Amino acid sequence: MKKADIGLIGLAVMGENLVLNMESKGFTVAVYNRTVEKVDRFVNGRGKGKNIIGTHSLEELVDALERPRKVMMLVKAGKPVDDFIDRLIPLLDKGDIIIDGGNSHFPDTIRRTQYVESKGLYYIGTGVSGGEEGALTGPSLMPGGSPEAWPHVKEIFQKVSAKVEDGTPCADWVGSDGAGHFVKMVHNGIEYGDMQLIAESYFIMKKLLGMSDDEMHDVFTEWNKGELDSYLIEITADILAYKDEDGEPLLEKILDAAGQKGTGKWTAIAALDEGVPLTLIAESVFARALSAQKEERVEAEKVLKGPAPVFEGDKKAFLEDIRHALYASKVISYAQGFTLMREAAKTYGWELDYGRIALLWRGGCIIRSAFLGKINEAYQKTPDLRNLILDPYFKTIVEGNQESWRRVVSTALTHGIAIPSMAAALTYFDGYRTGRLPANLLQAQRDYFGAHTYERVDRPRGEFFHTNWTGHGGDTVSGTYNA
Repeated sequence: MKKADIGLIGLAVMGENLVLNMESKGFTVAVYNRTVEKVDRFVNGRGKGKNIIGTHSLEELVDALERPRKVMMLVKAGKPVDDFIDRLIPLLDKGDIIIDGGNSHFPDTIRRTQYVESKGLYYIGTGVSGGEEGALTGPSLMPGGSPEAWPHVKEIFQKVSAKVEDGTPCADWVGSDGAGHFVKMVHNGIEYGDMQLIAESYFIMKKLLGMSDDEMHDVFTEWNKGELDSYLIEITADILAYKDEDGEPLLEKILDAAGQKGTGKWTAIAALDEGVPLTLIAESVFARALSAQKEERVEAEKVLKGPAPVFEGDKKAFLEDIRHALYASKVISYAQGFTLMREAAKTYGWELDYGRIALLWRGGCIIRSAFLGKINEAYQKTPDLRNLILDPYFKTIVEGNQESWRRVVSTALTHGIAIPSMAAALTYFDGYRTGRLPANLLQAQRDYFGAHTYERVDRPRGEFFHTNWTGHGGDTVSGTYNA
């Protein structure tokens, strides 16, 4: 019997769809699931008559594979991944490859790569973006791990991935150990930011401009034809048009308590670890946390009063302002995400190609949008670009849209409408373009109460000073550290 090109563990919807995708591209796939009834159901159902080999044990799965064996897991992140690795290692031979296609936390992938390599095997941790539809029709793939493994899986990954108009696959090697899962994590953080910015734009239209879902559908449909052209704007237009069985907009019947699976939180924590001001994305995570406090908010609304939103200006002109504000804020979301990747690359010794990463996100993934090609151009032109908004193209966007951006943020805040991410984006822009911030006072306060020392503008950097502010303190200073 013909051996399989790759094996896949985990037949939930993502797993099933990815197997069907691989098989449709000419690959024979062996499949296994811990609940073996799922294997039989899949092979005799959606996979019937296809080059799919059902197996009922890991031993049977491994025996069904061509060498070097390639085993991909699409199982729940955490302990299940470690458990399968430990069960697979004794069954595999030197040079075989274990692939984790789940949303694993990148430190786990760093650890697992070292562990699997110590057993003479190779390991890949790959980000898979695009959801269930992407898995079936072509996802964006962000693999990292053992570089030696890439030539053995490259053809499979690039054939099943999404393709952009010129045929370029949205799958390429990202970097060593946890680099692939880190880049996928940042992708998800940017996704959190994009979604929150769109939600805030919707909220302003609804609360302040009093627009109906059908009117907003028309606006988002129009916006998707211009510079905001993206998957998330497209599906927002679709959602606003969708009617429930009674003919009313379904969106307005959905509970306003957002869920999250942790990747946005991981991105914010990584930014804190690296000392990167990822303010917009962090606010997007906190916005979901605040939304989850639904019962508290309902009670608070009864007792805490603010201004009533009443708009008296030019509605059409203000809609244009919202469009400009959304676009500028979106650029900040990407700028912060790419800055985080740049700093993490230094910490973990990754050689990340930021332009190529942007190209990986042009198709298949949730944050695919029109300007990702421009991000690639920015990094091709200036590989050591410190911040995306310093590139002439993106500098023009944030500077050119800032009047609208300021009007939207100030108007929303004046009328008591919460827009945490859009406001954070503008505040970041203003902070980043300010040569002298009030952190001098913070340093004075820290030295006053804790003898933490400070540097002076009239002395070289790296020279630290302490002042006995009260006359009662001594000359002893606190040790310096960065948290």
